[in-house]
Amino acid sequence: MRTALLTVALALGLARASAAQDLLVPMDATQSNHLRAYGLAYWVLKQDGSAEWLLNYRSGSFLLPDAPEIRREAALRGVRVEPVSGDGLAAIRAEIERSNMESVLLEKAPRIAVYTPPNSSPWDDAVTLALRYAGIEYEDLWDGEVLKGELPRFDWLHLHHEDFTGQYSKFYLTYAGAPWLADEVARNRDMAQTFGFENVPALKKAVAAKIREYVEGGGFLFAMCTATETLDLALAAAGADIAAAFADGDPMDPGASAKLDWSRSLAFQGAELVENPAVSAFSDIDGHQVNTPWRQPLGAFQLFDFSAKIDPVPAMLTQSHESVIEDFYGITTSFRRERLKPSVLVLAEEPAAPWVKYIHGNFGKGTWTFLGGHDPEDPQHVVGDPPTDLDLHPHSPGYRLILNNVLFPAAKKKQLRT
Repeated sequence: MRTALLTVALALGLARASAAQDLLVPMDATQSNHLRAYGLAYWVLKQDGSAEWLLNYRSGSFLLPDAPEIRREAALRGVRVEPVSGDGLAAIRAEIERSNMESVLLEKAPRIAVYTPPNSSPWDDAVTLALRYAGIEYEDLWDGEVLKGELPRFDWLHLHHEDFTGQYSKFYLTYAGAPWLADEVARNRDMAQTFGFENVPALKKAVAAKIREYVEGGGFLFAMCTATETLDLALAAAGADIAAAFADGDPMDPGASAKLDWSRSLAFQGAELVENPAVSAFSDIDGHQVNTPWRQPLGAFQLFDFSAKIDPVPAMLTQSHESVIEDFYGITTSFRRERLKPSVLVLAEEPAAPWVKYIHGNFGKGTWTFLGGHDPEDPQHVVGDPPTDLDLHPHSPGYRLILNNVLFPAAKKKQLRT
């Protein structure tokens, strides 16, 4: 009898030893919802749980504790998880150790801010769409909050299609008389008056300077579309103190391009401004020149393959189950190679093209990342297009690039070696 009981006890002990201790969230083709998987990892961090990001392992999978509430949350989000036993985890770690992979500890849920006008629609910003779909919390802020010094409250700041030159994206060329454009002009002029600026370009230069200060102090900045190009143009113009570089409805200073101070910018240098008010472009930074007679056709861009052990930061930013992604337009779609500062790291490019798509850099204690284009699943995006339904695109590799950036600030600092 004692022998039988001992046999049962040993069997139960072995069963417990082989039971799942962790949950793997695979991010390869087996994942049922790639985008909401990021939200699951964020949710675990919000509950003060631990998480690991397994860079280059099955397309950037996550490792979470095995707990009933996490399994329930995964089921509610439609996210596939795989129980991992102690032996299974040991095998995963051995594979990571001997391969071009790395495990990065995710320490805390980042505090997220989205820079957006008060009356903007959530569906007009790909990042806001991604955050909502994934179930990741964020706060909206705009010029008033930035100028009042609220940015340091946040770990991560997103900018989308705001025109920091104060030219309203030159929408007046196509949408003159549209009520939404009149509202935008009035709202920006009211803000400039409230804070004592002579015009909207002066307001936006001051806001751009605050954003630069935020990054320099240790903030993580992610920008898309118009915000990428115009943020740097505003910084260069402010550094040169060109009062009328982007005048509110007035002609631009002749020769303003030569007066720009590129020591103030983050990513670009030597750009030529588009001084013709009838041409809907800001400068020659954008390779595609979308709203001009020189518009270039879309192709596909390729993510670079970074060593996760040597370059964990760019590896984090490029995790995807697809390495070649169909391109998509924005007012600023791409970045001409010759306009990049030497320190800029290219994360994705269109091979053999004179432009790149996705770039990253350090500034002070912080980092910035720029992705050209407006919406990864709406390649020909125009004003008035219906909202993108991410239920139709749960495996979008373009939206994965956005969500890589959202979790990037959660990584434990000692892992960031670049």
